[in-house]
Amino acid sequence: MKSINLPVDEKTVRSLKAGDIVSISGIIVTGRDAFHKHFSDGGAIPKEFKDGALYHCGPVVIPDGQSWQVVAAGPTTSVRENVYEPKFIAASGVRLIIGKGGMDEATHASLVKHGAVYLQAVGGAAALAAASVEKVEKVDFLKEFGAAEACWHLRVKDFKAVVAMDASGNSLFSQVRQKSKKILLKLLKGKGK
Repeated sequence: MKSINLPVDEKTVRSLKAGDIVSISGIIVTGRDAFHKHFSDGGAIPKEFKDGALYHCGPVVIPDGQSWQVVAAGPTTSVRENVYEPKFIAASGVRLIIGKGGMDEATHASLVKHGAVYLQAVGGAAALAAASVEKVEKVDFLKEFGAAEACWHLRVKDFKAVVAMDASGNSLFSQVRQKSKKILLKLLKGKGK
């Protein structure tokens, strides 16, 4: 397990390899469809993304006195953001993108070019992910986008994920596709005997 403390520098991120398990501590910022569209339309990017982490997540957050409590914080499917992500990576200086399901080749090329990685978080374990949230530092765009689409600045400790697409061009998703294709071809060959 590799520990990542945010903000994180490019050299550390480039040392991560597909398949590495990481434990993240620091502030991660959520961003989904509304935020990506806002950015694409020329909207401002919160400064915390520089050398930081973007989490594709719409957390369930409830008021807790003068603060907030995160009760669920599972990843959302990342492919919806493919159209925006290469430009966002270049403009923001983000180092970690966290989500589920992977992203396309254009996004991966941007990760490689700018020294960032895509991390696969565990889907279906939203309460477990929320347990790593120590505090909501602040929230951006709550009024404009609503709670699920707002940018929540979450202070996390030991948030676990797997490097699925690294800054050297390696992808666990590509590896699985290639292995699956070989197995399928082998099965299809055997079927004709």
